[in-house]
Amino acid sequence: MVLLVPCAISPLYMDRDLLKQQLKYTLEGTDFDDQGELYRGKVRDNYVNEDTITMVTTDRISAFDRVLGTVPFKGQALVELADWWFGETADIVANHVMRRPHPNVWTVRRCDPIQVEMVVRGYITGVTSTSAWTAYEKGDRNFCGNELPDGMRKNEKLPEPIITPSTKAVQGEHDESVTPSELYKRGVIDPALFKELSRISMRLYERGVSRAADKGLIFVDTKYEFGISKGKIMLMDEVNTPDSSRYWMADDYEKRFEKGEEPRKLDKEYVRTWLAEKGFTGDGKPPKLTDELRIEAASRYMEVVESFTEEPMQLEVGPVDESIYSILNPFAY
Repeated sequence: MVLLVPCAISPLYMDRDLLKQQLKYTLEGTDFDDQGELYRGKVRDNYVNEDTITMVTTDRISAFDRVLGTVPFKGQALVELADWWFGETADIVANHVMRRPHPNVWTVRRCDPIQVEMVVRGYITGVTSTSAWTAYEKGDRNFCGNELPDGMRKNEKLPEPIITPSTKAVQGEHDESVTPSELYKRGVIDPALFKELSRISMRLYERGVSRAADKGLIFVDTKYEFGISKGKIMLMDEVNTPDSSRYWMADDYEKRFEKGEEPRKLDKEYVRTWLAEKGFTGDGKPPKLTDELRIEAASRYMEVVESFTEEPMQLEVGPVDESIYSILNPFAY
């Protein structure tokens, strides 16, 4: 077993050598045969038991609905930030988290997932096939039932936030942005439940906008996933992380927008943009992520985390799967 070396880093003095050291230890996946039935998502390894799930957030990174590789400490960053946001939004909606036994792990309540992603957008942007800007650029002025004005530019603030639901595709397939009426027609969700999820989602987004503004950030858009536990709506998966949300730096947004320049981004869009510039938007063979890209992505994730929590992440160089298993099954060593 490799000894772990604890190191704390600050967003102002990011130790990229530390991130480089962790490249060979990133958590690509787990295979714990005594923790429950394993179901792998794009990013999480879920060990399902009767009433709970042990949810391991790996360092895998996905874009355009494809898993592309790993980013050092990404799993820990996602759990750290989502933990903070679950606490900040507990007055709006209950969530599935019960405890956090390891920096990368939650024990969560089993929920019956609602098969809709509630996407809330405050700006028109994006490079994916389901993005509002992609549709707008093609001439679509009615996006998922929302009427959009003519003459908008990429990265412009919408007149008011909109909800654009998306289907939840199985791994390897693409999500689909649809109208609420289409969801009703397919029998995915009934109108009353969709209305309630919309109300909750908009409140969550507004809370995100407010908290982000306090940190000098623009909370651009996000997606929320919900489930039902004992008849109660539960926020699940994650909340307001750089994987499920876009964050821009606020200080120079207006100046860059007026010049037609991209905002400074602290989220996964940085990776999506790099892939798109390489000609990959979901189909065919993806380009291999460079170490430089992985390190830069890691530093951006950590900067978002530390901006909100106002505490440096406690990072340990070494194999993450071993440290997880030593806690989930301490008698194994």
